[in-house]
Amino acid sequence: MSDFVRVCGTDDVSPGAALAVEVQDTPLAIVHSDGEYFAIYDECSHAEVPLSEGDIEDTTLECWLHGSRFDLRTGKPTGPPATRPVPVYETRVEGGDVLVRIHD
Repeated sequence: MSDFVRVCGTDDVSPGAALAVEVQDTPLAIVHSDGEYFAIYDECSHAEVPLSEGDIEDTTLECWLHGSRFDLRTGKPTGPPATRPVPVYETRVEGGDVLVRIHD
């Protein structure tokens, strides 16, 4: 079982924005939306482009290339053309740090 690791500071991700980071060789998009922080695999399951460059609306991240949308809580696609989910990772905030647990 992996421990939580610090990925960034809370001030590093503006509300409504995403930050691309890499943790244990895993590319992540850290998303700050509605006061919450989410961690989602930073690659669209449809077109293999960075999701961190997409648009955020509530708890949905939209891929900039073809418009696939993903639920930040589950990784499941909520809009085509993507049909496969992307991994999401447990996050928590401690002080001014965003921590993520990477699955084994």
